[in-house]
Order: sequence, then C-alpha cells, then structure tokens
Amino acid sequence: MNPTIVDKPLFSRGLARLRPNVWSLGAVLIAALVLAPIVSVIWIAFHPVENIWPHLLATTLPRYFANTLILMLSVGTLSAAVGMGAAWLTTMYIFPGVRWFQWLLLLPLAIPAYLGAYGLVDFLEYAGPVQTGLRNIMGYSNRLDYWFPEIRSMYMAVIVLTAALCPYVFLLSRAALREQSGGSYEVARALGAGPFKRFWRVGVPLARPAIAAGVAIVMMETASDFGTVEFFAVQTLTTGIFNTWLESNNAGGAAQIAGVVLLLVLVLVALERVGRKNSRYHNTARQSRAIIAIPLTGVRAWIASFLCFIPFAVGFLLPASVLTYHALTNLEAWQNRGLIEALGNTLLVGISAAFLTVSAALFLVYGVRLTGQKLPRLLLPVTTLGYAAPGAVLAVGVLIPMAAMDHFIADWAEAVFDRNIGLLMTGTGFAIIFAYCVRFFAIAQGAIDAAIGRVAPSLPLAARSLGKTAGGTLWHVYFPLIRGSVGTALLLVFVDCVKELPATLLLRPFNFNTLATRVYDQASLENLSDAAPAAILVILVGLTAVLLLARTHRQSH
Repeated sequence: MNPTIVDKPLFSRGLARLRPNVWSLGAVLIAALVLAPIVSVIWIAFHPVENIWPHLLATTLPRYFANTLILMLSVGTLSAAVGMGAAWLTTMYIFPGVRWFQWLLLLPLAIPAYLGAYGLVDFLEYAGPVQTGLRNIMGYSNRLDYWFPEIRSMYMAVIVLTAALCPYVFLLSRAALREQSGGSYEVARALGAGPFKRFWRVGVPLARPAIAAGVAIVMMETASDFGTVEFFAVQTLTTGIFNTWLESNNAGGAAQIAGVVLLLVLVLVALERVGRKNSRYHNTARQSRAIIAIPLTGVRAWIASFLCFIPFAVGFLLPASVLTYHALTNLEAWQNRGLIEALGNTLLVGISAAFLTVSAALFLVYGVRLTGQKLPRLLLPVTTLGYAAPGAVLAVGVLIPMAAMDHFIADWAEAVFDRNIGLLMTGTGFAIIFAYCVRFFAIAQGAIDAAIGRVAPSLPLAARSLGKTAGGTLWHVYFPLIRGSVGTALLLVFVDCVKELPATLLLRPFNFNTLATRVYDQASLENLSDAAPAAILVILVGLTAVLLLARTHRQSH
C-alpha cells in the first residue's frame, strides 16, 4: 500500500483546519482595532517620556480625583432620586399631563449637558433676565445689594448634569416598574402600606437592578464630561487631561490621568455588573396583572405634575428656549461661513463614522456567530469597553500613537519619493472618525447582536444548504430581516458623533470645526448668539434619536 495515497486525505483535512477563516480573522482584527486605544493609554501611562506621576500625586491629581468623585456621586444620587421618582409617579398615578410627561421627560437626552450649561448660565447670570428682573423689581443698583447663588460652581454643574442625564434612570426604572405585576402593590396596599412605604419597600427593591444600571450610565457620562465642568470652572480628571496635555505639553502625564479615569470607570462597570448579578427579582405569576394607576385629585395631582415638570423644564425647556431666542435674534449667524463649514464637517465625520461602525459591528457579530473559535467569542463583549471610556481618554490613546505613525510615514515618503505628503491621519478627520468608531462601537454592536439573535436559525441553515456562501447568507437572508435595526444603529451612532465634544476637541486638525466644537469655541468667548445656531442644529439631531427611542420604548410595552 502506498502511504502517500493513504495520508493525502488526512493531510488535506489538516490543511483545511489550519487555513485561516476570513470571518474569524476579520472579527479578531476589528476587536483589536476597537481595543487598541485603550491598550495604548495603558502602555503610554506606564512608559511616559517624562514621568510626572510623583508631581501629579503631590499637586493636582488629588484635587482632580476628589472633584470627579464628588461630582459622580452627587449626580448619580440626585439622578436616581429624580429619575426613579418621576418613573414611579408616571407609572403608578394618574394626574394632569401624565401621558405627556411619559415622553417629555426623555427630551433632555436631546440636549448635551454642555448646551444645558450655556443656557442656564445665560438665564441666571448677572446680565440675564432673572437677576435683571430682580434688580428692577426690588430697586437694587448692583450685585452687592442682594445675595444670589454662585452660578459657575460645582453645585450648578451637579444640577445641569443631573437634568441632562436623569432620563437614563427614568427610562430604565419605568420599564422595570411596568414589567412587574400589580399584585405586589395591591398586597402592600391591603396590608396598610401607604404611598411612601409602597415606593420604598416594594417599588425601589423591584427596580433596583434597573436603577443601578441607569446610575452607572449617569456616573460614567459624568466622569467623561468636559464642556460642562470646564464652563463651570470645576477641575476634574477630564479637565486635567486637557490641562496636562495642551497647557503643560506632557502627553505621558495626560495618559496617566486618563489611566486613572479609565480605572475609575472600569471599577464602576464591575460594581454595576456584580450588583446586577446578585440582585434578581423575578415575576413568578403566570398571568401578570398590569399595574392599575391610581387617580390623584386636588392639590396632590398638581404637585405630581409640578414635580415631573421641573426636570423637563431644567433639562430641556430652559436651555432650548434660551438658545432658540439667541438663534432667532441673530439671523445673520445662520449664514456664517464657519457654521456652514462646521455643518459639512459634522456630516462628513458623523456619517463616515456611523457607516464604518455599523459595518464593522455587523461583520464582527456575524463572524463571531459563524465561527466556532473561542477567541472571537471572548473578544466580543470586551469591545464594549470603548463606550465606557471617556472621549478624552480615547483621544489620548488614538492621537499619540497615530501621530507617531503619521510622522513616520511622512518622513519615509519624503526620503523615498522626495515629496511631503503631510499628516494623512492626524492632519485630516481620520483620527476623529476612528475615535468615534471606538467610542460608539458598543451601541452598534448591541443593536446588531439583538437583531441577528431574533432571526430564526432555520433560515440561514436553509440558505447554506441551497449553496449560499456565508457572505451571501448575510446579504440575502440576514440583512433584509435586520435592516430596520441597522438603520436605527446608524442613526444612534450618528447622533452621538454629532454631540461628542472632548474627543473632537483633542483630535480635530487645525481650522477644523464640527457643530459641537463651534458651539464650545463661541460659548467660551461668551458669544452665545453666534453659538446658538450650531447648538440648535445639535439639538434637532438629538431630538430625532429621542423620538425614535420613545417610539421603540412605547412599542415594547
């Protein structure tokens, strides 16, 4: 017997097993690109060119850390109280305007916190309508004649951030309350529990995992905020990254502060997941009874309406009204060349990032489901860390290695071809687009993964049995069934790209503005009239996502 003939099939099967799978390799490559900035931050923090860590520890870092922690805890606690309280009222009671408040309380999500800060300060500052009216009514001549709270302070930053972020807690808590059986509350009422006891001993424990998830999102967004805290002169870890990098010109020190922010956020994520894992509340009733809302009458009904109106007014109505007023009183600003260029740049980087992010997420999720290898499956949940990382942290991880690569390519091209090609990545919008892709990859991945999971497994199996390739099955079977979710993911990623400020500020090339950075630049110069048109455009884009979210939330219930 010829051993070569016998071994050939075995040898072919061995080669087939060793042959790289394009879906598996692509999934690993995409996951590596998403994780690269975070790994880069950690590497730079431990290998700085000039180690200023002892100086940071002895001077500014404790203040940055303390302010960040106080801000996170304050905003998280207040958002939990406001969000859960509003969710309880709109779920359990009937009062004037309750149906409107169920979606009006989501509208603050359309306004980034830094826009809320600009609107609130303009409304309450010395030259604003509140203090001007107070002086006219009371006959005061100057600021020394009366007391008024300090506007640019941490307290006001807490209020603005809470108003902008508490809808996260409201949305998740209300969903959790509506999923519970009304029998629990009926039993508590029969045992003599009043409204407060039903809220504290039944409602809060049942919604605790949802509240924890919402508060975790709020605290992560607070840690990553730059525009609001910078405008209110609150020094946090994020402002420390900007100061250390741009003013002290020390990238290693900025990476070390970014590492502290990243560690703080990762600890927060871990605590939230551990708490959610250990807190399970199941509805054991086979036929769950819907909650029967209790009608409120008299003064109590109007108090409930007023309590729900406050977060809506502070988070949306006030800033939107102030910015709309400035936008309408300065119509020439709408024709400003800088605004038109900022709009074009925003559309360019936002649409590009949304398309690339959703395409990569679709490839990754489908590749992981298609392959049986462990590495892509292990990397899939890790890619969501980009969303937890603040924009300023990702900017550090993107710009420093990308700038080094840019200069290497430029020097090589000049040496070989005697031609200066410039900075191809950091000198254009490429770095911003890449940072957006990493920052918001988790949004696209979550939407795509949920959509693909809803497709019956028999459909792709039938397509493969009829000779369709893996790519053909994705395009002809999966995509027609999930294109609605793909469109939603595109919209959500685009909206978040439009609102993103810290990463854009650090990564934008010279003379390159988006709508968010134009608002920041003009507002920093106390020129809210020129900032207002760009702010209105950002709000309108945000409103499309909020309305889509409200529609989806309504259909799911």
